[in-house]
Amino acid sequence: RQVMATWTADLSLLSLAGHVPSGLTCHPDKEHVLYPLGWTVVIQELDSKKQTFLHGHTNNVSCVVVSRNGLYVASGQVTFMGFKADIILWDFQRKELLARLSLHKGKIEGLAFSANSLYLLSLGGQDDGSVVVWHVAKREAVCGSPASACSTGGVTSVVCCSHRDEVFVTAGNGTIRVWELDLANRKIHPTECQTGQLRRVIMCVKVADDDNYFYVGTSSGDVLKLNTNNKLMTDYGPQKEKFSSVSSSSVALVFSLSSSLLVPESRATSRRTITKKIQVQGAVTSLTHRGQGHQFFVGTNECQIYRVNYTAFKEELIAACHNEAVHDIVFPSGTSDLFATCSKNDIRVWHTPENRELLRIVIPNMICHAIDFMRDGKSIISAWNDGKIRAFLPESGRLMYVINHAHSLGVTAIAATSDCKRIISGGGEGQVRVWEIRERIHKLGEILKEHVSAVSCIKIKKDNQECVTASLDGTCIIWDIVRFIRKQMILANTLFKCVCYHPEEYQIITSGTDRRIGYWEVFDGSVIRELEGSASGSINGMDITSDGAYFVTGGDDHLVKLWDYNEGAVTHVGVGHSGHISRLKICPGNKYIVSVSADGAILLWKYPDSR
Repeated sequence: RQVMATWTADLSLLSLAGHVPSGLTCHPDKEHVLYPLGWTVVIQELDSKKQTFLHGHTNNVSCVVVSRNGLYVASGQVTFMGFKADIILWDFQRKELLARLSLHKGKIEGLAFSANSLYLLSLGGQDDGSVVVWHVAKREAVCGSPASACSTGGVTSVVCCSHRDEVFVTAGNGTIRVWELDLANRKIHPTECQTGQLRRVIMCVKVADDDNYFYVGTSSGDVLKLNTNNKLMTDYGPQKEKFSSVSSSSVALVFSLSSSLLVPESRATSRRTITKKIQVQGAVTSLTHRGQGHQFFVGTNECQIYRVNYTAFKEELIAACHNEAVHDIVFPSGTSDLFATCSKNDIRVWHTPENRELLRIVIPNMICHAIDFMRDGKSIISAWNDGKIRAFLPESGRLMYVINHAHSLGVTAIAATSDCKRIISGGGEGQVRVWEIRERIHKLGEILKEHVSAVSCIKIKKDNQECVTASLDGTCIIWDIVRFIRKQMILANTLFKCVCYHPEEYQIITSGTDRRIGYWEVFDGSVIRELEGSASGSINGMDITSDGAYFVTGGDDHLVKLWDYNEGAVTHVGVGHSGHISRLKICPGNKYIVSVSADGAILLWKYPDSR
């Protein structure tokens, strides 16, 4: 009996969960960046791009901070209303969980380490409304208090002073407070800051290096400067050219404007002028300095990470990925160096040796459900929710042809024959259609009407005379695509999500919402074996090795599982995904396994036998 082993992904191509405010942060060692990815915190080396995953949260990570001495990482999560939302304290060097801190409910809105890493400040979300001071060494709460007065709105930001452990600032909707810790009496005392007639919704806070002043960015597009000692506003601006929203964590030096990044000189706030400006893709959600400020990183809500040098002041895109659910992944025939993925709005082609995006094909406001490479490598075919089949050149992304009205309820599955002369497509209405593809002619060859619900997966035999289609109606049908008749129908009490031919093509394996993996005889459609494929949730994707010895599955349990085909036993379990796995593929040559998920993640796994 084989021993089941756990293995982790070598690389995640997802840049970050871009919707998390200030989610991207640079470690004081200048060699690592950290960011949330679903339920996981990712630590990535900047030079080698090697990644480490911190697992421990039970829901999406809502904030990540690093202590100034670099020894600790703290992360908070979202949970359900009324349930405890955990804060996890991590040892950065050992990448281990040190403590789980549980007092807040619903959501951890913000975290901050004090100047000398003695204390951790935590801010609860809208349903919690409290601020808590934790003693880092003792791993216990010192004291807590409601974060704002009843007459004001919720608090969304917390920052500590640069030199004083006992002083910190919170801000939010109509409230700015400076707090002082009274350790002897285990209390924190707030002082409301005065802003005169100005009433603002505060998005972010930054304390100056000397602690004498701090700056707050507002939703109305201006920046307020306040005195930390007397708690009075001393200046604000710009008054003429306001930003649409200041949402960065480093407003003293860097301001964000929707999809623009603006970097003033150190005296620009008082002069109320913009001195430099660059454009990035997506709204800026994170800004983090590397070292003493000669370089900084920008994170956007479209999961892009940019590196910017102050001197040249030119943005460099260093990481990018889908910011919506990834629906399919496919390798070209015979190579593991390239693969393509599809999502809402786009198809992307990736280069695995350099771990970077090569090509992006954008179709705005459309969802691509499935893709395939033609075996000759001359085109990428794709299935879209507007009912069209689109083909693109893989080098340039230029549109080659469109098959309009391919399916009435959207194209949900697609596959190409190995001779590149036909495309088999499945639709949301359940029809399977065969298309004749010639150099300048793309015509409908046949319509196969047996399924009564959406077709989820299509696989074609090597001789191009037979295919199998899986459907959400609980059937898998084996078709003769020469005579266009049904050969066998497989019925089960499930919604079929995936199907694969064994390489010898005498058996197929299936799975779906019943969490079971079925082995079926192609000749007569009889069941050979059923396995319990998952303890919880649907199995959404599977693929089999070229020799048929192993196959891989993934689904709603977030686990990638490698199975011995003959034994029907799991040999390895991959832990890394934070969202439902939608599809996975074993690359030609069994070098990698690539899995994609509903949170936009793309994970590359080294095939276990190749270690």
